[in-house]
Amino acid sequence: MVTASHNPKQDNGYKVYWDNGAQIIPPHDTGIASAIEESLEPWPQAWEDQLVRDSPLVKDPLQDIQREYFLAIQDVCFHRSINKSSEVKFVHTSVHGVGHAFVQSAFQAFDLRPPFAVPEQKEPDPEFPTVKYPNPEEGEGVLTLSFALADKEGATVVLANDPDADRLAVAEKQQSGQWRVFSGNELGALLGWWLFRCWRQKFPEPSKVKDVYMLASTVSSKILRAIALKQGFHFEETLTGFKWMGNRAKQLLDQGRTVLFAFEEAIGYMCCPAVLDKDGTPVRAPRQPAHLLHQQAGQQSVPAAHRHLRRVRLSHHQELLLHLPRPGHHPRPVPAAA
Repeated sequence: MVTASHNPKQDNGYKVYWDNGAQIIPPHDTGIASAIEESLEPWPQAWEDQLVRDSPLVKDPLQDIQREYFLAIQDVCFHRSINKSSEVKFVHTSVHGVGHAFVQSAFQAFDLRPPFAVPEQKEPDPEFPTVKYPNPEEGEGVLTLSFALADKEGATVVLANDPDADRLAVAEKQQSGQWRVFSGNELGALLGWWLFRCWRQKFPEPSKVKDVYMLASTVSSKILRAIALKQGFHFEETLTGFKWMGNRAKQLLDQGRTVLFAFEEAIGYMCCPAVLDKDGTPVRAPRQPAHLLHQQAGQQSVPAAHRHLRRVRLSHHQELLLHLPRPGHHPRPVPAAA
């Protein structure tokens, strides 16, 4: 998959997945690199794209995958009746990426009213014309148009994807009228707590918790470890990157374990093991009902979650994003949460 992800438009990259559904790790990466080195000379017919279109090896599974995907993510739809009756309004921006259609379909699959889409950023555009960096971690700098639309429509929650829709940023309007942008670690704590809470309601038998796992990378908050110690499930820390968490999750699933959640502080979350990677679309599913339940009780997400997380001695810290400069430029620190 070729993608600019959340980087500037000049910095296109790619992702490579193995047949287990997770991104490649050793030894597959070195094996692929060796194969590339052995085939540096293009084949004589390499640029004849008609050969690709006519090949019996080429298949387009998009429709089948989409159907299976939206069925699979409904495994984390825990409060459909609340979704149907809710009056809470959401705004979504795909930041000139591919997330719009998937997010609209995900809301429909969960019987949520569709979010308002930021029109200037709804369609894919590799130039990213309205932002300097198409990274929702930038906070207000990327979410300015989203906040304006939310204020216009009376929405209280803003959801933002990066262009390839595998990251998610969330902002909530406070009683003061100001917007609070959650950090990746804060969302990781909220989502981990929420998913375990919903799983526990579905499976109250004490013996089942011994087969439940959550994962986080070494650069991320250890709040899931604290929750695990309190609740009795397993927490594992991996090397940095979802390629490690995806492959470890696959190993655990093959052993008959339940992997409820994995996250990394760079606003990446895996809330449904049908996708062994960070995914910005199904994460909405558990995030929405948590917010809706708090709204029903007249609460906001932050203070309500803090009351729950104090039981495991939640610590709070402020994160900064630091852009490394080119020669002759100076770094610019950017708060990750407003």
